Amino acid sequence: MASLNNKVHLIGNLGKDPEVIEFDNGRKVAKFPLATTENYKNEKGEKLRETTWHNLVLWNGLAGVAEKYLTKGKEIAVEGRIVHRDYEKDGQKKWITEIIVSQMQMLRGKQEEGVFDEK
Repeated sequence: MASLNNKVHLIGNLGKDPEVIEFDNGRKVAKFPLATTENYKNEKGEKLRETTWHNLVLWNGLAGVAEKYLTKGKEIAVEGRIVHRDYEKDGQKKWITEIIVSQMQMLRGKQEEGVFDEK
């Protein structure tokens, strides 16, 4: 059960093209926001739509797939883990929550479907 301690599954759309960085040692990282949308009715019966933004981080092989195939608006499904971290910017401490992606599947369209993982 240890593998279930910190796991998240999301289906959503890219908010912008992936930002990819390649390091001197050949490792790659890709970062982009993913929007997930929930549709529901409030107590008055009105249909509402709520969008939540998630910061996704993909490493190495997955970063290469993101760089090659993903663009703003593309729908994907991901599995990963939630990480909270802090950093300093302009002398101020900031906090961020990210999803470190371990598997990704591109959705929409038979030719584009494919499951990729970080291995």
